[in-house]
Amino acid sequence: MKENRKVVLAYSGGLDTSVILKWLVNKGYEVIAYIADVGQAGDFQKAKRKALKAGALKVYVEDLKHEMVTDYVFPIFKANALYEGRYLLGTSAARPLIAKRQIEIAAREKASWVSHGATGKGNDQVRFELAYYALNPKIKVIAPWKTQEFLDQFRGRTDLINYAQANGIEISNTIAKPYSEDDNLLHISHEAGILEDPARECAEDIYSKTVSPEKAPNTPTRIKIVFKDGTPVKVTNLNTGRSETDPLKLFNMLNELGSRNGIGRVDIVENRFVGIKSRGVYETPGGTILYAAHKDIEGIAMDREVMRLRDMFSPKFAELVYNGFWFSPEMDFLMAAVNESQKAIDGSVTLKLYKGNVMIVGRESPSSLYNKDLSSMDIAGGFNQKDSEGFIRIHATRLMAHSAIMNRHNRN
Repeated sequence: MKENRKVVLAYSGGLDTSVILKWLVNKGYEVIAYIADVGQAGDFQKAKRKALKAGALKVYVEDLKHEMVTDYVFPIFKANALYEGRYLLGTSAARPLIAKRQIEIAAREKASWVSHGATGKGNDQVRFELAYYALNPKIKVIAPWKTQEFLDQFRGRTDLINYAQANGIEISNTIAKPYSEDDNLLHISHEAGILEDPARECAEDIYSKTVSPEKAPNTPTRIKIVFKDGTPVKVTNLNTGRSETDPLKLFNMLNELGSRNGIGRVDIVENRFVGIKSRGVYETPGGTILYAAHKDIEGIAMDREVMRLRDMFSPKFAELVYNGFWFSPEMDFLMAAVNESQKAIDGSVTLKLYKGNVMIVGRESPSSLYNKDLSSMDIAGGFNQKDSEGFIRIHATRLMAHSAIMNRHNRN
């Protein structure tokens, strides 16, 4: 692609990207604004009008919600991926998809450049730019918050506001929240600002996707989730009889049920890829339910040794997603292994949702490896209990040898 002055900007309509859009225009770039709808709250048509008014050549508003669920959220949950054992990867799941569509738009518009508004301290800069280069090694990236000229001009929020006012950029008249948020259909995150003190309790009014567990209904909601090859294919509210099978509608239903029952709140200090620790407060209602149900159906339908191997690489899978390596050979390798492990992970899990808790109350599977006769305490069931004597002796051999060595060592 011949280099030109066209740049596709990942645009949210907020203060930062609005200023960046105008700054790029003033520097002589032809800016194509790109708004990715991944389930966040917002008026996209208003943001589109704002971008055009600020000088954008064209504005794309892309609905990516269905693709995000099927191609990113569900694969992450098939892998039981939790970053540092606690974070359900809400922001991380959306970034490769956003970057992928941005590169596709750049190709369609024959743009030589892409740009984003992520800072040089966070994870998103890495996620975006690794995806850009993986998908188009020849693409050029403008990252204003790592550009000295931009940093010299904008030292803080006041400079951004002054620039916006001087250039006729619409800015919100409301008082900004004293923290930062990222919203999509999987979660909402709250960080920075007043949450930078890790000892300070997150105030109730910060939470926006979930009701407080104390204020959740006093009667549990019973639901059933049906899986096919490790992917949810149907959700039923057993209290009302409502069912959903479309992936996006199904996941939105889980979000609604989780939100209503105060499910999915996590307050953690995590390690960013760039080496900085940060405090994050996350709300992931539907994802928390799905994670619990998927782990449970595996318990009845997955071979023990396959599960052990999969559990060994799940943390690595989560780390790759978190660090921005979705489009990498190692992710391709792990994804293939995950998909292989999920063959015949079929069946249904019944759950109770109650005041912040997800309780598994039953499961069944046509691929069940559970044998009631073998495990029963009341039925012999074809298991010769005398065989356990040799089994134990074999496993005790090395323990007895170790004990003998230690006894000799202690006597000496």
